[in-house]
Amino acid sequence: MTFIMYLILFCFVLGLVAVASNPSPYFAALGLVVVAGMGCGLLVGCGGPFLSLVLFLIYLGGMLVVFAYSAALAAEPYPESWGNREVLTYGVLYAGGVVLISALFWGGWYESSWVLVDNFNEFSVFRGDVGGVALMYSSGGWMLIISAWVLFLTLFVVLELTRGMSRGALRAV
Repeated sequence: MTFIMYLILFCFVLGLVAVASNPSPYFAALGLVVVAGMGCGLLVGCGGPFLSLVLFLIYLGGMLVVFAYSAALAAEPYPESWGNREVLTYGVLYAGGVVLISALFWGGWYESSWVLVDNFNEFSVFRGDVGGVALMYSSGGWMLIISAWVLFLTLFVVLELTRGMSRGALRAV
């Protein structure tokens, strides 16, 4: 379990470096999807599978809107990829910064600090994410409805903005 959590954390940081180092929105959106998947994997590893699924589906809906908007604004025929010299240099610098910062705080982390919520059975009646699901639908039900409506409305706004005057991508902001 510890190896899987280390692997998920490594892929999470690698996705963050990919987002930070790339100026092209196409590849940055792909990096954000990787970061969202790894973040939800961390939630699953800590005992919240349903919350992870809900967050991933909501985030992918939001990412669809953001990717459509950023792809429409960036009408470059040859976007810079992760293999370009400048992007690769920034990626190596950011990864080196992450390694240096993590070396400063390395002494305070222990593998035994990763404990699942379900291991505290004597203190809880429910599983780790069941109480959160009930609270999300009871107290946060209206917020879920408003969030879904805002995402739906944003999708139409982005589609209308990118339509332009039948010229393809929006040229002037």
